[in-house]
Amino acid sequence: MLTSGCSLQQNDSRFIAAEVLRVVDGDTVNVQINGKEETVRLLLIDTPETVHPSKPVQPFGPEASSFVNELLNGANVQLEMDAGERDKYGRLLAYVYIDDQMVNEMLLEKGLARLAYVFEPNTKYVDDFSAIQKKAQQQRIGIWSIENYATDQGFADNEIQENRNEETVIAPEGCTIKGNINSKGEKIYHTEESPSYKVTKPEEMFCSEAEAISAGYRAVKR
Repeated sequence: MLTSGCSLQQNDSRFIAAEVLRVVDGDTVNVQINGKEETVRLLLIDTPETVHPSKPVQPFGPEASSFVNELLNGANVQLEMDAGERDKYGRLLAYVYIDDQMVNEMLLEKGLARLAYVFEPNTKYVDDFSAIQKKAQQQRIGIWSIENYATDQGFADNEIQENRNEETVIAPEGCTIKGNINSKGEKIYHTEESPSYKVTKPEEMFCSEAEAISAGYRAVKR
């Protein structure tokens, strides 16, 4: 049986023992089950891309991958299936546990994943996951620290854009405020205290917030 918080009872017959052979990214691992190698996709979550063939590495993707790698690489885990066992790619769909903790939950708690791919009948923990995600959103941690980045449709690659003219923006000495225009055409400025400052690619640099506002930019939402 599972109790509140999704703690694991090791003798439950619904669980499958596996050894993690390799971490692919934040939400996908390769495991060995009874001598057979399988790819496991963590249920009901989505982490930013790091190995997608047609997408760049997305903010907080490396952090999610690193977290799962440190936690699971070479470890013995337990896999809990939901009603549907595999996806269209043949991957096992599972809730992954280590030391009685569910990894799917841990990624949501740390703001390294969003609730996603909610398809019947694999919805056993959707309400629990939604509550966990709301807490991370309120704390503005991880993916939720970047305005308009994590959405119901995925991660908005264009919210943090490269410079449109592909030229390096040279800031006058002491001018550190970054001005960025997102995919919606909104002009937003970021100070060094802004959660997404380091990953923001500036299109203009300003010496003061008043200067940024005068140029038509607004402060990033916190």
